[in-house]
Amino acid sequence: MAQSVKDRVFAAAEQISAERRPTVSTVRAAAGVSNADATRYLKEWNEEKQAAGGQVAATPPAILEQAARLAGAVWAEASTAANERHQAAEELWAREKMELNEEVAELVADLDKVTAEKESATAELTNQIEELKRQLGATAEQLEQARAAEQEATSAAAAATTRAAAAEARAEALQEAHNSLLKRITPQPPTKAGEPKA
Repeated sequence: MAQSVKDRVFAAAEQISAERRPTVSTVRAAAGVSNADATRYLKEWNEEKQAAGGQVAATPPAILEQAARLAGAVWAEASTAANERHQAAEELWAREKMELNEEVAELVADLDKVTAEKESATAELTNQIEELKRQLGATAEQLEQARAAEQEATSAAAAATTRAAAAEARAEALQEAHNSLLKRITPQPPTKAGEPKA
């Protein structure tokens, strides 16, 4: 059964009032009625609403008391639920904070360990470098000593070669002088007649 124009205007006004105050133009557009119908029935709808508000104002005290008790009970329940949610959120936050603090402490401990290992490795490498420098210095000194000894040996060998050559020359000269002297002092065998003297 099709709704009457009044019913459509009232339904549109109720629907619009849930979000904002209904106006003639919004009701006319929502109900699909003429401007005159929207104006007339929206006015009736407003009057009925005001009359209903007046009736609420005249509500008996016993009902108002029960409504207040109900509102108090709802408020107490809502407060309890909110407190429970707040406490649960605080516990969750405290647990997450504790876990985060533990994680930070672990990271700090790991960082301290890595730093100590790095410092130890650096000290060990520094010691090795110093030892290698010391060994290199000793080797360089030994090399210089070996070069000096080689030069000294070369000079000594050259001097010895010179002395040997001089000694050999003297020996040859002495040998020649000896041979010559021997020839002079060796008696000649007597010559026979007719033989020439040597």
